Amino acid sequence: MTACRSVKGEKMTNKKGILKEFRDFAVRGSVIDLAVGVIIGAAFGKIVDSLVRHIVMPLVNFILGGSVDFSNKFFVLSRPEGYTGPETYNDLTAAGAIIFAWGEFITVVINFILLAFIIFWMVKLVNLAKDKAKFEEEAAPAEPPPPPADVVLLAEIRDLLKKQESSK
Repeated sequence: MTACRSVKGEKMTNKKGILKEFRDFAVRGSVIDLAVGVIIGAAFGKIVDSLVRHIVMPLVNFILGGSVDFSNKFFVLSRPEGYTGPETYNDLTAAGAIIFAWGEFITVVINFILLAFIIFWMVKLVNLAKDKAKFEEEAAPAEPPPPPADVVLLAEIRDLLKKQESSK
């Protein structure tokens, strides 16, 4: 009977210990930093998506001299019976068609390449700033260490002796 109570007591203590351990883990700085990073990353992904859709693709369209909208390029693999609606990606998928959306894939690949390129340059700039700060820190003259206590004491004695000689 006492063995059962001690096991139950240990379980209760373990539960409290686990809750405390989880609380300590959840409020640790690295977890919060990770959460902030994920949120910023999601927002940054939206910025890159907008960059591709609203800046890069219009430039590609202009350079190629036509309307190159990769997001609306697809093959219909299976069309619903009796479908007579518009032949757009959104309408076909809403009607239940099976679509091979290769254009959307190309758009996502372009987004990834741009995101990777931007992050590469961001990391490169941060590393340059760190290297510059480290170089400046190393280039700064180091302060000489303070003299030992016995040297300070001898200097004080010397100064007192000089003061005594000058007062005679």
